[in-house]
Amino acid sequence: MINNKTLINIFIVIYGIFLSTSAFPGESPATAATALSVLPPLLAIVFALIFKRVIPALFLGVWLGSWIIAGPGFGGFWNGLLASFQVYVLNALADPDHAAIILFSLMIGGMVGIISRNGGMQGIVDRIVTWADSVRHARLATAWMGMAIFFDDYANTLVVGNTMRPVTDAKRISRAKLAYIVDSTAAPVACIALVTTWIGYEVGLIGEAIGGLPGLDAEAYLVFLNTIPYSFYPLLAIAFVFMIAWSGRDFGPMLKAERHALRHGAIPDQHLAGYFDDDCKPIDPVEGKPRRAINALLPVVVLIFSVVGGLYVTGRSGLDIPDPSLSDIIGNANSYKALMWGSFLGVLCAVFLTLAQRILDLEETVAAWYQGLKSMLMALIILILAWSLGEVSEILRTADFLVSALGGTLPPFMLPLLVFLIAAATAFGTGSSWGAMGILIPLVIPLTWAVLQANGMADPEHMHILYSTIASVLAGSVWGDHCSPISDTTILSSLASGCDHIEHVRTQLPYAVAVGLTAIVTCMVPVALGMPWWLGLAAGLAILVLTLGFFGKLIEAEED
Repeated sequence: MINNKTLINIFIVIYGIFLSTSAFPGESPATAATALSVLPPLLAIVFALIFKRVIPALFLGVWLGSWIIAGPGFGGFWNGLLASFQVYVLNALADPDHAAIILFSLMIGGMVGIISRNGGMQGIVDRIVTWADSVRHARLATAWMGMAIFFDDYANTLVVGNTMRPVTDAKRISRAKLAYIVDSTAAPVACIALVTTWIGYEVGLIGEAIGGLPGLDAEAYLVFLNTIPYSFYPLLAIAFVFMIAWSGRDFGPMLKAERHALRHGAIPDQHLAGYFDDDCKPIDPVEGKPRRAINALLPVVVLIFSVVGGLYVTGRSGLDIPDPSLSDIIGNANSYKALMWGSFLGVLCAVFLTLAQRILDLEETVAAWYQGLKSMLMALIILILAWSLGEVSEILRTADFLVSALGGTLPPFMLPLLVFLIAAATAFGTGSSWGAMGILIPLVIPLTWAVLQANGMADPEHMHILYSTIASVLAGSVWGDHCSPISDTTILSSLASGCDHIEHVRTQLPYAVAVGLTAIVTCMVPVALGMPWWLGLAAGLAILVLTLGFFGKLIEAEED
């Protein structure tokens, strides 16, 4: 832990550097595009790693940047403090595109609350559980359930862990294996699925970062869609879960845990009883009401088709081309409108199904919507502060300085790997993949685009480097999150699965490291050098199969 004396010394050093510059108030301070412009995001990263708290770290970054812009001395210090909230946070909220992302995220969270409370999500779970009639099927059913509940990682973790625990216990599958499957099909699925509670957050960060880039005219949602094939760690992590579930092979501490569970049964962690607070408890379905899968499936289908339809309608309406192609239409679409339409219609569908079947009355439906909405508030606070820090960095021209310092020496093909490692370290230290994304995306995207421009590579032929770098932030954040003992989803996976938390971290770590290193060696670097992404993924899958075959051992002969 850091003490008060060290904290004061840090601020004295920052203040001394600041006073030695010729900064002055205004939108274009003299310190713009200088070494001082790197301090706000750097401070955010350092404080996040020290204090393990993302929100105070982001606010301190915004405050320092606002102070630099306002000018030196106590007046700039005080005016920067006030402006950090009154100017930059307000601007982040007042931007129409930002407001659209906030409303979309809230509506998605609310829809998850309704379909959880009306029994729809439990209906999906019940259908999958009935298939779990053997050890292998129990493992695969847990993995498929993690895929089915793709629209929110918290809901995924809590529902799958709590529901499958009695099933896996009966089949003598260790709690550590259950926690691993739950953890590795939560964030990896949610961060790359087409419409989830993560998407508004990710698209919001991407949209803000690409908004002012010269020579880059692209829709934020479409940029995100282009990053999915390059999200190598999440894709390989999901595939590895199914390899392990199907083969019955394990290695490292997980093998020992599985053999112990086979002989002695799953061992619950009694210390976890009553640990859930109100915000972390799963939303239980109403007792005595039917649990129909259609009540969850139909709103999700309406949501997805509405977003796709919205992209087509908004893209087609603004085109003067006589016979536009689908790529022309999607490229011209307004993704913010489409996401808002889709989330609104999805919620209306969930409300209609709930009221029409008299599962809940109107007041109870609104309460379920609000309960789901609350789960998004913390993430939205992080997002707003990340937008604010992004605006400060834009005024200070942080990316311009980094390009001038690194552009001539940093090979573009190394960007995805470096960003992946930085994002992983940040997420590992903070325990928050969302926090790592919020700090890094506003900085990394302008830097990558500027490096590509400096090397004459800002063209369609080299766009894969930009997509891969953005995906590396997302993937690195999830990887660090998986390895971190203080990660929110790692803790929730332990809790929902009834597994000792340190045992979960200890048994999952070798698998996460194996997949992460495979993603780097076979996918990330070769693809940045020009290899097709699908070939990199194929090579990664082959390496994981060989790794599991060579190091993995069967717990014992199983009967299917």
